Amino acid sequence: MAKCHRNNVDPLILHRIPSATSSSTSFNSFSRSTFRRLILDAISCGGSSRHQRELQQEEDKTTSGSKSETIGGDDLAAKPEKLCDLLNLTKMETVLEKKKEETLETLKRVVMDLQAEEKKVTAASEVRLLAKDDTDARVTLAMLGAIPPLVSMIDGSQNEDARIASLYALLNLGIGNDVNKEAIVRAGAVHKMLKLIEPSKPPNQAISEAIVANFLGLSALDSNKPIIGSSGAITFIVNTLKSFSLQAREDALRALYNLSIHPPNISFILETDLVPFLLNTLGDMEVSERILSVLTNVVSVSEGRKAVGEAAEAIPILVDVLNWNDSEKCQEKAVYILMLMAHKGYGDRRAMIEAGIESSLLELTLVGSPLVQRRASRILESLRAVDKGKQVSAPIYGITSSSSSLSRERNREIRMSDERRAVKELVQQSLQSNMKRIVKRAHFTQDFVTSSQHFTKSLTF
Repeated sequence: MAKCHRNNVDPLILHRIPSATSSSTSFNSFSRSTFRRLILDAISCGGSSRHQRELQQEEDKTTSGSKSETIGGDDLAAKPEKLCDLLNLTKMETVLEKKKEETLETLKRVVMDLQAEEKKVTAASEVRLLAKDDTDARVTLAMLGAIPPLVSMIDGSQNEDARIASLYALLNLGIGNDVNKEAIVRAGAVHKMLKLIEPSKPPNQAISEAIVANFLGLSALDSNKPIIGSSGAITFIVNTLKSFSLQAREDALRALYNLSIHPPNISFILETDLVPFLLNTLGDMEVSERILSVLTNVVSVSEGRKAVGEAAEAIPILVDVLNWNDSEKCQEKAVYILMLMAHKGYGDRRAMIEAGIESSLLELTLVGSPLVQRRASRILESLRAVDKGKQVSAPIYGITSSSSSLSRERNREIRMSDERRAVKELVQQSLQSNMKRIVKRAHFTQDFVTSSQHFTKSLTF
């Protein structure tokens, strides 16, 4: 029997039969067959509300069943995805473990090859490549014992390729690893390197550059600074600074800076002609900042200040650096050197005054960086002591008169007026030079410069 899901039949209402006159009309409009069909429809579909509830419950069960099937399908679909991720992760971990094992076997094989006479040159080259960019490889190679055979290769072979390969392998092993740097020095690498560049032997540029690069890396460790400084390596580094390639000179200068941080090494530096050479090379803007960094360490000790002060044209050269307005770092270092020398040495102050440092210092107090301004002010304070020393005169005992007191007062006023006039001139010169520099940078016409000079002349103090 077919199910009926909807009942649109209106409720059946039986009316009482009216009078006989209207019966024929009702029967014509509502026949017996139609009446019978309506009753059957009501009984089969809409006659029972219980049947409707049963149909609704069946529909709800069907809907909930379809939803549960959908949810269960999603869970079933998600489970294989999670399982695939776990399998992929496990596979990746397995691959990484296998790769680590292969790398470890390679490192062990390389260290063993360093012991073999016919394989050690190739093995040293492999160590150089493996340790170049791999921090873990540097640690592992050192733990496997790669450093002692590499150090023995420095002077244990007459093969130049073997020496260069071992030097650069040691250099890469020490990059960013203080433990390896200490182990290399403890193994005697410094003295073996110096044997290769003895004056009695002909110079080899390739080996010398490799040794300088090693000294640069090893000198970065504080515990290695006194060992390298007292070994006689400073003389070799200074000689390298005067020749060889640009990279070798830069490495030598940086190595000297590292070594000069340790104060006892200053005496070894002063045994060479490094200070005059650095002062004469100061005009090279590419290395001037690093040269001044070395000199700041040199003047930190009294013998270093004395050596700088005795160097020819040292004070005028340093005063000239104060006018390098396009290099703030160089100004800061130069004014620091001059500040230490002015604070400690009376003769250096007089040399600064003779070099015309006052105008440069006044300019720096106006337009310099805050650090430069403070240091320039301290130098000016030190220079005032020299000016006061000039004013001291011995008193003449037994002569006390009003005329002498008046003359002293008049002389004092004259000196004060001279000092004010000198300060005024210095400030005017500083303002004019600054205005010219600003105009030059802005590419203004010369008429503007002339008008600015009139403006500065009109200033009063």
